[in-house]
Amino acid sequence: MALFIQCVILCIIFTLLILIPQFKNPVSQITSYPPAIRKRVESLPQYKNSLSQTKKKSIVRKIVGTLAAVIFLALLAYFSGKTTFISVFIHVFVLFFTVNMYDLIVLDFLIFPNSKKVIIPGTEDMIAEYKNPLHHIKGACKGTLIGVVAAILAASLVVLIKQTGLL
Repeated sequence: MALFIQCVILCIIFTLLILIPQFKNPVSQITSYPPAIRKRVESLPQYKNSLSQTKKKSIVRKIVGTLAAVIFLALLAYFSGKTTFISVFIHVFVLFFTVNMYDLIVLDFLIFPNSKKVIIPGTEDMIAEYKNPLHHIKGACKGTLIGVVAAILAASLVVLIKQTGLL
C-alpha cells in the first residue's frame, strides 16, 4: 500500500513539474516535443534567440533532475524499509516505471495531443505531429532505460549509506 501511495504522490509531483512550465511557456519544454515540431520552431524567427538558451537549460534541468530524483528515490526506498541492493532496485524501478508510464499514457497520450496550451505558436497547423504517439513511445522506452540506471544508482547509494552508517 505504501508503494502505491508513493507512486500516486510522485505522479502528482511529476505532473506539476511538467505541466506548469509547459502551460506557461510551451517552448520551455521544446526538447520533449516531436522532431517535426522542434524543426519548425527552430525555423521560426521569433524563437531564434531564445532556443539555444532553452535547450541548454533543458539539458541541465534533466541531468540535475535525474540526479535529485535518484537521491530522493534512494532515501524514499531506504525509509520504506528497503536496505538491500535488490529491494531498493525493485522499489525505485517500480516508482520510476510507474511515473514513466503515467507520463506516457496520461500526459503524452491524453493531455499533450488534446490541449491547446501545449501548442507552440507557429505550429498550429501541425496537429498530426502533436497527435502522433510514436515519439512518446520512443521516449518512454528511453525513460525505462533511464529508470534502470536510476534504480541501480539509488540501490548503490543506499548500500553505500548503509555500509558507512550514515543513516
